[in-house]
Amino acid sequence: MRVDAHHHVWDLTVRDQPWTTGVIRRSFGVEDLLPLASQGSVEATVLVQTVTVPEETPEFLALAEQWPLVQAVVGWTDLTAEDVADRLAELTGGTGGRWLRGIRHQVQGEPDPDWLCRAEVRRGLAAVGQAGLVYELLTLPHQLPAAVRTVSELPEVRFVLDHCSKPPIASGELEPWAGEIRRLAARENVACKLSGLVTEADHANWSVADLRPYAEVVLAAFGPDRVMFGSDWPVCLLAAEYPEVLDATEQLTAELSAAERERVFGGTATEVYRLRPGP
Repeated sequence: MRVDAHHHVWDLTVRDQPWTTGVIRRSFGVEDLLPLASQGSVEATVLVQTVTVPEETPEFLALAEQWPLVQAVVGWTDLTAEDVADRLAELTGGTGGRWLRGIRHQVQGEPDPDWLCRAEVRRGLAAVGQAGLVYELLTLPHQLPAAVRTVSELPEVRFVLDHCSKPPIASGELEPWAGEIRRLAARENVACKLSGLVTEADHANWSVADLRPYAEVVLAAFGPDRVMFGSDWPVCLLAAEYPEVLDATEQLTAELSAAERERVFGGTATEVYRLRPGP
């Protein structure tokens, strides 16, 4: 089963997405993704949060109930809330709660580089793990040291790194990002999404060769068993169409064995998000 482990949807008539710009400054629904997924032989997807408001997660769970393509939801809740465990239980026990498989906070927007190390955040992360959910790390390279410490100190929680922590592809720099990725990957309780790379490159002039050094670091550090493809649609449209992102990822993984490519394009996500193994 081919899986797109990372995409979004939003409806600007329901809620503004003030961060959107250019070609993505409009509404996108699952119905817009369906033909693209079909063209790319994608059978299942993971729908990921876009804003830090509690209303969005139940909306996404309702979409998972409606659309068979969406087989998992990564939502949001306030990790620092005293009643975070109760909030998670309410989400998993509510309508569509069976599709909630993870929680994410946009740590990339936190001014404190050590936000993940705060006691109240760690308590919330532990609650996520106790609820049987994964926690997705949306970090920038300078926040990776805090991510390494957090993942190390919460070995019972399963983590997924989004977008390879947004490496500086446009500038061509590898360090210190690559070193921190290797440190993070040394912790067995973390996987990584091979996603979001095209938007970290030069939007107008990127090439697969620009992405390759960063993909090679991730694949070598985590191994294909802990790497999964994600399109980051529709954000990817800032730099590439859906088929282009899929093709680039196929090129980046072309030297892997057939079994390893199967892990990247489906097996890893199916395991991490407990997806159905068939249609």
